[in-house]
Amino acid sequence: MRRPVLASLIVVLAFPAFAPAAEPIKLLAENPRYFEFRGKPTLLITSGDHYGEVLNLALDQRAYLDALHKDGLNNTRTFAGTYRETPGSFNIRDNVLAPIRGRYIAPWVQVQKPGEAEKFDLDRFDDAYFARLKGFMTLASERGVVVEFNLFCVLYDDGLWAVNPMNAANNVNGVGRCPRCEVLTLKHDDLTAVQVAFVKKAVAELNGFDNLYYEICNEPYFGASAEWQARIAREIVEAEKALPHKHLIAQNYANDKAKVERPDPNVSFYNFHYAVPEAVTMNGHLDRPIGDNETGFKGTGDRVYRTQAWEFFLAGGALFNNLDYSFTTAHPDGTAEVKDPTPGGGGPAFRKQMAVLAGFLGDCEFWKMRPTPELLSGSKLSEGARASAFSRPGEYAIYIDRGPKAALSLHLPPASYHLEWIDPRSGEVLANETLSSANGAVLIAKSPEFAEDVALRIRAK
Repeated sequence: MRRPVLASLIVVLAFPAFAPAAEPIKLLAENPRYFEFRGKPTLLITSGDHYGEVLNLALDQRAYLDALHKDGLNNTRTFAGTYRETPGSFNIRDNVLAPIRGRYIAPWVQVQKPGEAEKFDLDRFDDAYFARLKGFMTLASERGVVVEFNLFCVLYDDGLWAVNPMNAANNVNGVGRCPRCEVLTLKHDDLTAVQVAFVKKAVAELNGFDNLYYEICNEPYFGASAEWQARIAREIVEAEKALPHKHLIAQNYANDKAKVERPDPNVSFYNFHYAVPEAVTMNGHLDRPIGDNETGFKGTGDRVYRTQAWEFFLAGGALFNNLDYSFTTAHPDGTAEVKDPTPGGGGPAFRKQMAVLAGFLGDCEFWKMRPTPELLSGSKLSEGARASAFSRPGEYAIYIDRGPKAALSLHLPPASYHLEWIDPRSGEVLANETLSSANGAVLIAKSPEFAEDVALRIRAK
């Protein structure tokens, strides 16, 4: 029997009713390793653009957010405009984080005369910028999309520093006479003052939005000091003390995985890039959400990133954001073909696969479940296959990467169980059956044939 996973379950996970000025997304009291948004336990699952929706005036924000909404996704990441890239950066085709001349908007007013090189006044904020930012937040809120507002980003090379407004060559204030490796440190008081002033302004402007959390800095481990990051987090907290709402603060901690040894008390949760499941399991001591908020550098195909998402969530992760290069200025709806040498994937088909994952997890009380790899001991998998298990008594979620078949030996409490085998690419139910485990007998679950990967849901009847 083949039928789609219940699509309505995606709506439960992704789109609680719009509630302006509601309490912002927060940690779930029952299990602070997950989020609560608009009164519901929430996972953040998305495949979003390369972070340019505010700073790039050529991008159609409504078309972008409509695409996420249509595909059943509930998160996006956007850069504040304190950093931008240039065409050709990182071999990205049609890079939306690299606006063409005249289409870049920063938090600060541009003061150059027509025909002159860009110049910014770092003592004056651009009202048009904040109007665009709040317009984006409003459109996202109406669609149940939570925005990760990334305040800063490291300067990866001298070319990126050369076009940055905080570089003294590009502002009228004489601020930023330093090498790029010192921009996100506390070595230059005038530069820090500009950064803190922007943080306070952004926090004041955005306080009324419930679909918001802050990330201090993108990939700070490539050039931002720990002391500077702590200062920015502290400034967010201090700025919100006199305001009605308090927002979560995320810290991007490492690529791949790392153990957070000394958590900042002002940081609410931690994000990793190109993360592996161990990024979650080795930080269980934090009792906080762990996110994978950037993927890439493993080709343009869907499978590798789909597998990353399933394995990350079944390890107890709370957020997954695939970096989706199908969103361009010419294709704001995410329909551009992703080609080499662009260092990642994305597209409509992949976003539908993330919707299947959202529906699968939304049909579970995931906040009551935990990773249970021991459940799979004794199972027989194809050569090179991997399996993950996530469960609570009476409810079990299993994901297997690599077929064509699997035979699972499961030690489950005595009961009658209903099993559904689901194709993670399409959401089709490949097979379902009822099996019983009694008197300590092992329940043997044999999969149907599957092409790439398969998910299994088991429930006690």
